Amino acid sequence: MNRIILYYSDGGKTQQVAETLAVNLRCDICRIRDLKQRDGFKNRLTSTFDAFRENKTEIYPPNLDLSEYDTIYIGGPIWANNPSPAIITLIDQYNFFGKDIVIFTTTSSSDSSAALNKMDLKLRARGARVVQEFSIKTRDKNLEMIRRDTEKTIDQLDLELY
Repeated sequence: MNRIILYYSDGGKTQQVAETLAVNLRCDICRIRDLKQRDGFKNRLTSTFDAFRENKTEIYPPNLDLSEYDTIYIGGPIWANNPSPAIITLIDQYNFFGKDIVIFTTTSSSDSSAALNKMDLKLRARGARVVQEFSIKTRDKNLEMIRRDTEKTIDQLDLELY
């Protein structure tokens, strides 16, 4: 079974989750980069509106061959109760038809259900099978705590199966 983790992270917490998954599940990993400037107050405000409106953005890498993977993990932070623009673009841009998908989010304060639901609906509309989903709470946690929480989630959800 070939697996890959595709993730977007702007502050490092989602990256910690993705890297912990990759190590524990022994799978490939690819960081998706948003090529739009997202730093600074004004850009953060614009980013929040982009997430709320599900605006697309330019991402890197623009093309990935996912044909050799059976299971694909897709994850990113929640912005304005929505997936980040990079994750929305990723889902809309790549072919996930017939793939088993595990979706995950990181959140400091908001409920993750709305963002997970949007990701799930978009993926299913493109022919993917969403087989599992989860969220890692990151508020007031350092990277070591996030790593431990991710390892607990791996065990609790038996993610080795996917």
